[in-house]
Formats: sequence, C-alpha cells, structure tokens
Amino acid sequence: MGFKVGIVGLPNVGKSTLFNALTRTAAAQAANFPFCTIEPNVGEVAMPDPRLDKLAAIAGSKEIIPTRMTFVDIAGLVKGASKGEGLGNQFLANIREVDAIAHVLRCFEDGDVTHVEGRVDPVADAETIETELMIADMESIERRLQNLVRKVRGGDKEAVAQERLLKLALAALEAGRPARTVEVADEDRKAWRGLQLLTSKKVLYVCNVSEDDAATGNDHSRAVEKMAAEQGAGVVVISAKIEEEISQLDPEEQAVFLEELGLKEAGLDRMIKAGYELLHLETYFTVGPKEARAWTIRKGTLAPAAAGVIHGDFERGFIRAETIAYDDFVSLGGEQAAKEAGKMRAEGKSYVVKDGDVLHFLFNA
Repeated sequence: MGFKVGIVGLPNVGKSTLFNALTRTAAAQAANFPFCTIEPNVGEVAMPDPRLDKLAAIAGSKEIIPTRMTFVDIAGLVKGASKGEGLGNQFLANIREVDAIAHVLRCFEDGDVTHVEGRVDPVADAETIETELMIADMESIERRLQNLVRKVRGGDKEAVAQERLLKLALAALEAGRPARTVEVADEDRKAWRGLQLLTSKKVLYVCNVSEDDAATGNDHSRAVEKMAAEQGAGVVVISAKIEEEISQLDPEEQAVFLEELGLKEAGLDRMIKAGYELLHLETYFTVGPKEARAWTIRKGTLAPAAAGVIHGDFERGFIRAETIAYDDFVSLGGEQAAKEAGKMRAEGKSYVVKDGDVLHFLFNA
C-alpha cells in the first residue's frame, strides 16, 4: 500500500513546475523499480528509505522494491471552483479520490510571475482554497441529506448512521471549520471515510520559495508554518525550481548540488516523509534472496491486516508472523544469525506491527 496525494494550488504558484519535477523523477526511477506507471497527470515515486538498501545488501537480494507515493496533479482550481468555475467539477471529483492534499502555496516574490490576486499572501491563498472546498462539501451534504430522508423514515440503520455523520460534518462547516476537525468515534471511522468529504482530507502545505530561501525559508513560509501548527496540518518548505533542476541530475550530481545549496536532502524526499507522518504511516519489510521489499501500513496495524497488504489470502489464512526488528537484523547480519541469537519472534493475530519490522508470514492457503 502506498498512498495518493493530490497536488492543488492557485495559478502561478509553482504547482506545475513541482509536478513536472516529480514526474521526471518517476521517469528516472522507472528503469530501476517495477510498477512505475506514469500518466499525463500522475507520477509515482519511490519512498526514500536507506534501510531497504541495507537489508538487501545483507540478504543478497537480487531486486529492491520500495514502497511508493503517487502524486496526482489536480487541475482547474480557481476562485469559484465550487460553482464550476475553471475545471471546478473535475477538480472536486479528483480530490475525493486522494488520501491527502498537498497544497502548493506561493511564498516567493517575482515581478515577472503575476499572482492571480495581484499579491503574495500564502495564508490568504490557503483560505481561498479551503473556502471552495467547504462550500462544495456543504452543498454535497445538503443533497445527500435530502436523498436519505425516505430511508431514514423507514428505519434503515445505515442511512440513520450516515445522516448522523453528515449532520456532524455540516455543523462544523457551518461554524467555519473543515470536516477534518470533527472528532469521530473509532466505530464510525470507516463510515466517515466513506463519505469522501473534501475537507476531511489531511493537508500538507508546500511552501514554494525562491532558490535563495530554500534552506532557511522566509517570512511567507513562516506565516504558513504558524497556520499549519494551529490546524495540526503538515508543512514543508521547498523550491520547485531547485527540484526541477535536481530531477535532471544523476544521484552523485544531486548530492553535490544539494550540499552547495546548504540542503541535507531533496525537497521531494522531505515532502514524502512529511506525507507519511501526516497520514500516520509506517513501513515493514520482507527480505530474501529474490527481493527486498518495503510495504506501507498505518500505524497500529495488526499482523493479519499487515499481511493482507501483500495478498488477501495472507490475511484470511493468517497463522503467525515471524518477526525480526530492523536493528537486530542489521546488527546480527541477517535472518539466520538473528534466529540463532533468539531475536526472531513468533507473533500472533494480536501483534501490532512496528516500523522497520522484517516479517515472514505463515498462512493457510
């Protein structure tokens, strides 16, 4: 399981430049990693994780398969999108399909690049987009509530539960708060996700700064960081122009280029990591002579569900998980040595998989 992030932004904020850099990175990875599909508006990029390379080296794995992050370039966002302005309807439909929204905000001054509102104010830009999404959600909820009336009167339990959750969301929206601020009980989470409300999506603010501000940020990006902290949203400072340049370099040239700019890693890598943190994701590994592979799960996932990420049969017929902690696998030199040292554990259905676990699942076919 990877995850899908929709990239949104007003015109002239650098969204297209950033997405073009991402898709070029994806194209460069295609020769090394299988299943890297690229469509005109989709780029699938490997999750940077040096642990996977280390595991593969120890196990002598012939193939390395990282977990992946899918970026979707969501076009058509302008003020009035909720009313169908620009490519409004297409924009709204595409957002419903993503796990999180990467909201690119212009945090650079450039007289040659006109801002749609004639000023540089990333916080106001964020509010413009949030308002469009909130309006669209309210209209969608009101239509759905009307369609549920007959079923609710008839005592349909699913309709009654859906009505209750829709009304919770509507109350928040009418109070000027996005749906993601609603506290949802654990037993309602699946139904809540099923509502696919636009403002229930997690948000990662991407502050697009000039090349000179890439390492330190600026006043605009700091204003966004303050807003993100208040909202519990993610934030990353990035220079789309730098990312575009990096995407055309080989790994050695990238390292030199980043060092010259005072950057420890590419903005893309920081963006992926911020997205993982935002969505409460973590990684476990399967390792052998054929391949070393990373798998993405949500934090708190039980072993059978983690097995199900590989194949549904693994979850249905789950018996146990042979588990080695990453540090033990590396320090002891592999699976056999970890087993001999008593560091391989047999875990059952109640085991909560931990980030970095090296797992082998036993199951009934």
